[in-house]
Amino acid sequence: MSQTPVTDAGGPSSGGSGPKNPFSRTWLFLKQVFDELRKVIVPTRRELLNYTLVVLVFVLIVIGIVTGLDWVLDNLAQVVFGGGTGG
Repeated sequence: MSQTPVTDAGGPSSGGSGPKNPFSRTWLFLKQVFDELRKVIVPTRRELLNYTLVVLVFVLIVIGIVTGLDWVLDNLAQVVFGGGTGG
């Protein structure tokens, strides 16, 4: 059985690679957030409309599938357990 050394990748004691001061850490975090936000591409109006329609159609398809399964399972339960109209 071979053993590999255990390393703490990205932990707080990872060799002092990051700033220790909480204000410096917060500033670094905010700087990285803004750097990532600069990479975001805002969709055009046409793309946004297209994405919205795709999502709505997908949701309608899923609603249809769930409704169909509900109906099938309801009928199956009535066959197996009876109609429930006993008196």
